[in-house]
Amino acid sequence: MPIRSADLPAKPLSPRPVLAVVLGLLFLGSFHYCYGLKLLGGAQKNSASVLEYHNGPKRLGVYIDPALTKAAARSLHLDPSFRAHIKGAVYAQLLYVAQGSGKGIIIAASEENEVAAFDALTGKTIWKRSLGVPVPLSKLPCGNINPLGITGTPVMDRSSGTIYLDAMTTPDGGATKRHLVYALSVKNGSVVHGWPVDVSARARHGKIAFDSSVQNQRGALALVKGMVYVPYGGFFGDCGHYRGWLIGIGASKPASLKAWATASIGGGSWAPGGVASEGGRLFISTGNTIGAGRWSGGEAVLRFGAGPVFSGKRADYFTPENWKKLDEADADLGGAGPILLDLRRRDGKTYRLVVALGKDGKIYLLNRDNLGGMGGQMAAVRVSSSKIIGAAAAYTTARGTYVVFKGKGIHCPRGQSGGLTAVRLVAGPGLSVKTAWCADQHGMGSPMVTTTDGHSNAIVWSVGAEGDNRLHGFDGDTGRVIYSGGKGAAIGLVRRYQTPILAGGRIYVAADGVIKAFIR
Repeated sequence: MPIRSADLPAKPLSPRPVLAVVLGLLFLGSFHYCYGLKLLGGAQKNSASVLEYHNGPKRLGVYIDPALTKAAARSLHLDPSFRAHIKGAVYAQLLYVAQGSGKGIIIAASEENEVAAFDALTGKTIWKRSLGVPVPLSKLPCGNINPLGITGTPVMDRSSGTIYLDAMTTPDGGATKRHLVYALSVKNGSVVHGWPVDVSARARHGKIAFDSSVQNQRGALALVKGMVYVPYGGFFGDCGHYRGWLIGIGASKPASLKAWATASIGGGSWAPGGVASEGGRLFISTGNTIGAGRWSGGEAVLRFGAGPVFSGKRADYFTPENWKKLDEADADLGGAGPILLDLRRRDGKTYRLVVALGKDGKIYLLNRDNLGGMGGQMAAVRVSSSKIIGAAAAYTTARGTYVVFKGKGIHCPRGQSGGLTAVRLVAGPGLSVKTAWCADQHGMGSPMVTTTDGHSNAIVWSVGAEGDNRLHGFDGDTGRVIYSGGKGAAIGLVRRYQTPILAGGRIYVAADGVIKAFIR
């Protein structure tokens, strides 16, 4: 509003109050600047922690670093002084705790049930914790991970300084198998009082009891409004009477546990992205059920309320009309976890989407406020000639909104091909999907995206996991190669579907027994 003469002071202000006002305004300006950077996702270098899978509850996989332009990315190289070692294979994504002044801690977890914290600048071990003996593959009914320990990506509560994770353990060489959900202190790795939670001893859904001997835990955990959520599926090979499970445990009250399970055998929730969330609502995808006469929770995207509680209403689930055919072909809709994405329409309104990707090579676009029940998708388009398995990422640039995933794209631009595909989502009167670019990532990694401000200088990064085991970077709009591994940049054996992270101005990649850091 305009200043009136009556609003002016009757006499000049003394220097001391004026100085106080000026200092106060400077403080507020500084506060709002720093807080604004925080709201943008931690754009200030070394200011953002990575507390969960793909850097957020919507599983978009987007990171911000103002200095990591496309030009700067070309100078990326391994930090020769960074040395961090962990026992065993690493499937879980790394986490990062920012500590200010350029300092931070990297958290890693392995199949040997070792959890470790490392200085993010030097790789020096801060602490290590063994959570028990992992289960040998020879003692499992089927599978492809040996031994089996910690596979799903943990989740971290920064406010309490706690890490939550699931470890597959055995006290007797593999005869007894237990899924134990732990809470560890970030400070020293100690087990928080009241933990771990023995899932087999506690979890039931109606008359169905949880059986650790046939259940695997591969999907990322989530922490939503004081509850830790853990998804479960089966082992590679679909052996035994496993089910899809979602377990909820009170973070401050571990004695409080609730569980949901599929009505039929199968329907595992096994995608690396695990549980996506928005507010108090949870989203998971599930795979094929076995011998089901009617739809019973498999081949689906499911939405839960806190607990978890599943209503069974059409608004809270989606499954393709050909779910039975997908079951019979083992063409899981659950090969990639759901992504929660907002897509701006031409009329200024927004599509609030769930993006799902299947082993049938299709992308499914769903209304996340009403999933639509059977056949209720907003769009379903075949975008890959191969199975889509892993974790996708989604990002928006000045040219459009993209979803990028591991899969052999169809309708690739002339001269492009490979196992990494980006599609552009177009919001007109309806929704359409167009293949934007295809590239060769030389392996089976899951992509993530870096930008300088949330939209500009978008670079898609992925590792040639179980292939060339090198880091690769691609222009987010065109797929043009920006970074191709670099000389002397061998990482080691990176496990399939592993994804890099950006933290403190560096890109970190986990391989068997080692963590590598890339710097500019």
